[in-house]
Amino acid sequence: MTKLSVIYYSATGHGTTMAKRVGAAAEAAGAEVRIRPVAETRDPESFAQNPAWTANYEATKDLPAATGDDIVWADAVIFGSPTRFGSVASQLRNFLDSLGGFWAEGKLADKVYAAYTSSNTAHGGQETTILTLYVTLMHFGGIIVPPGYTDPLKFVDGNPYGASLVATHDNITEIDGATNNALGHLAKRVVEVANRLAS
Repeated sequence: MTKLSVIYYSATGHGTTMAKRVGAAAEAAGAEVRIRPVAETRDPESFAQNPAWTANYEATKDLPAATGDDIVWADAVIFGSPTRFGSVASQLRNFLDSLGGFWAEGKLADKVYAAYTSSNTAHGGQETTILTLYVTLMHFGGIIVPPGYTDPLKFVDGNPYGASLVATHDNITEIDGATNNALGHLAKRVVEVANRLAS
């Protein structure tokens, strides 16, 4: 059975909802799944004026936070982050930068990796966020498994690099159909490739 970690950062809840969808789809594909949020590095008082950010923080603060051990445990990892100026959020970047010891021991290599993201606009840096994250994963010695256009639904979603959401409102609990399908396809493809590599 493939072991999959979904490691994500979410401020206002979009990434949390997306992580749950990825995890459910991976479990349906036969994987054992860990969903782990990256710890918030901002002081909650600094975003107290943002109700969605505060609500997501309160909903996830007591969950087990992602650690390097969640990557070591996994055969495959799907990362999630909102777009921040065309790259991942600083909270996820901080987590990735903390993995030097695991990297030096070769414990991050030879795993399947993929990613998802969200932004407020259709051209808000979604592709560059995923692509720049993949550069880090290449340094890990990871096996990048993008969805490409391996299913007709990707021509609707339009993101061959990963899965992405245009987040038009705060604190979502449901995802539009195209994004929901794209996240499910991404998870299934990652699990299937990891299964083939294991055999």
